Amino acid sequence: MAQPLRAGRLGAYALLFVLGAVVGVAGSLVQGGFFPAGLLLALLGAAGLFYGGSRAIGTRAGAVAPAAGWLVAVMLLTATRPEGDFLLGAGIGSYGYLLGGMAVAVMCATLGQGPQPTAPAARLGK
Repeated sequence: MAQPLRAGRLGAYALLFVLGAVVGVAGSLVQGGFFPAGLLLALLGAAGLFYGGSRAIGTRAGAVAPAAGWLVAVMLLTATRPEGDFLLGAGIGSYGYLLGGMAVAVMCATLGQGPQPTAPAARLGK
């Protein structure tokens, strides 16, 4: 069921979007600096934020909001400037970060929200 958007929920989504952008920038720097371990650390950080956002808000949109911020930040970092500078260049680490981050975002957004609350324990026929 859809929950109504209130100011608090909208603010939480905006905060998660900004946190996703920050994690995207930080992960871009870490994955390039310490290649094998940095890539794993960057993907684990993104996964923690996406999954944590989903659990904190209680909806799948809680994972989509930081994933959208992450994607916007990472896509802006791949664009070249007029001087020819860029942060995410062509390489196995950069492609692993881009594709791995997108895969993690999809996994966290499509995970179920856990078990539904159960009915009170009762014996049938009594």
